[in-house]
Amino acid sequence: MTTGYAFRGSERLIEAVAERLAEAGYAPVEDVAAAEVVLTFSTTQRELEDLYFGDGGFVQLLAPGTLLVDLSATTPGFARELNAVATVSDLVMVEAPLVVDDLARADSFARENLSCFAAGEGDALNRAAPLLEALCGTVHEVGTPGAAQLARAAFTMQVAAQVVAAVEADALYRAVRRSPAGSGLGDMRPGALSAAGVAVIEAVDAGRFEGAYTVEMLMAELSAALMAADDAELILPQAEAAIHLLELLAVIGGADKAPATLALVYGEESACAEHGLDWTRAEQAYGQAAGEDDGWDAVAADDEWPENWEDGFDYTSN
Repeated sequence: MTTGYAFRGSERLIEAVAERLAEAGYAPVEDVAAAEVVLTFSTTQRELEDLYFGDGGFVQLLAPGTLLVDLSATTPGFARELNAVATVSDLVMVEAPLVVDDLARADSFARENLSCFAAGEGDALNRAAPLLEALCGTVHEVGTPGAAQLARAAFTMQVAAQVVAAVEADALYRAVRRSPAGSGLGDMRPGALSAAGVAVIEAVDAGRFEGAYTVEMLMAELSAALMAADDAELILPQAEAAIHLLELLAVIGGADKAPATLALVYGEESACAEHGLDWTRAEQAYGQAAGEDDGWDAVAADDEWPENWEDGFDYTSN
């Protein structure tokens, strides 16, 4: 017996997991209203709100008892709101934000490389368990609505910090070795202190800047964490600095590349160009002189970053 499911969101994700969903007894259906399970994975809060609450949104279309499983990163407050509306509409809601364990793997969404935090009320988690187990190697059940998104936000901030720290450590080694001060230092490389850092440095060394998990996805997760902090009136300078760096990478053409591509921002313009990154896009986006080898210094100040990045800035329009 098969269970019909509808998916809305990132094509990269569903292409990677469709086969194992089929093996677990889940068959895709085109008509969302006919689905027994609806899966979502969005990279902007606006898209997620439209899917659930917009004209013809799920809370209006779906039959009572339909299971909703959101794999996106969002805020604890939005997760609780979504669960409350689903409950009033006789729908069953589970929040299960995905976690990619090794950000640098080409097959980022392989089952053994995916985990999730899961939260829901009543028997919601029991209903979602077979599907989540088909998707993820590990499922962390963390409690009531909002709890999974809070856990995801805290995890995201640490991973983003590890990625940036590893990239900057690598950039420091490369820069010093090229300078007069690096004479005689040989081919020393930085030793990463975290799994995420190790994976990123290995990817940079190998020139692997492509993968199913993208800069856009990492930005979506970090944006959700920052919005959660904003809801709690908390300022997180390190996370804000990290998202500015990722924003820059996205603007110059790296939104669909793997997070390890951030290392190219610290290199020369020619290396960026080899991988499809164009510093003139930063000039067009921010009205600043960009494109120098030390292009990061030429980017606009914090107060000139686009105001709409949290709602899905169009990284390809420039």
